[in-house]
Amino acid sequence: MPRLLVTLPGATLRDAVLALGPLPEGVELVLWDLDSPAPADAIDLVVPPYMGASPKLAALQGVRTRLVQSQSIGYDDVPEHLPPGQVFANAASVHETSTAELTLALVLAAQRGIPGFVRAAEQGRWAPIRAASLADRRVLLVGYGGVGRAIEARLEPFEVEVTRVASRARDDEHGRIHGIDELPSLLPEAEIVIVGVPLTDATTGLVDAEFLAALPDGALVVNIARGRVADTDAILAEAASGRLRFALDVTDPEPLPEHHPLFGLPNVLISPHVGGASTAMMPRMARLVRRQIDRLLAGEQPLNVVLES
Repeated sequence: MPRLLVTLPGATLRDAVLALGPLPEGVELVLWDLDSPAPADAIDLVVPPYMGASPKLAALQGVRTRLVQSQSIGYDDVPEHLPPGQVFANAASVHETSTAELTLALVLAAQRGIPGFVRAAEQGRWAPIRAASLADRRVLLVGYGGVGRAIEARLEPFEVEVTRVASRARDDEHGRIHGIDELPSLLPEAEIVIVGVPLTDATTGLVDAEFLAALPDGALVVNIARGRVADTDAILAEAASGRLRFALDVTDPEPLPEHHPLFGLPNVLISPHVGGASTAMMPRMARLVRRQIDRLLAGEQPLNVVLES
């Protein structure tokens, strides 16, 4: 019997884990995507699939585990699916870099008019414009966890003025972090708003008609959080009027239905929830799995535990 039984959802992650070097003695890796019966009654470390994983967590009913290691940062829909007696960790440290990269890509593409150039090229047209810069813009960063900090670090070389907002006001070595209750006074000054809050009862519908109405004409709203953080009807109304611009990696509903009116608006840029979907993910996920294996073998507390059912 192995000292530590680890299940992984597929060969790609398994191979990435093994590429980091020999496993400690007594560690066994087994492939299990939670679509079939559990390979054992007791599993030390379970890694569910990346996409659509939460409903599959029901497969852990009756299985004794020491840790369920998600491949995502967000876990808003996990509590309703996770059977009792489980310790659940998110994938902090895996997706922050890729999500921050996509955020900057969306901001730069929207500011410099890249979607319009692509449309013109498809029509065989040369269509120069004098676009808005990112430099010298006032950026409101709503959400200051790991992803927010990664975005801030990547914004710094672009010579912007960043105002940070978190769930509560505080100060750090870089200055003031405003509380989310201060948004009404902050929104009117923002030229770019980046929304990266976790989805909670308090943040569901945060970006509503009142939030958007407080922004100045021409402002850009970027949502890389969760779709339900924003009111889609309110976004559509402002976008259709042409008053505001939007770059959305997440939507509500998701996927956005085919031929949804948001797809056809020139001031809306949509990516299909791919913030963490880059080649950086798998090596980082493998490193996190190896760290969790080492900690379980040493009898230490796992990293990133966010929920105990």
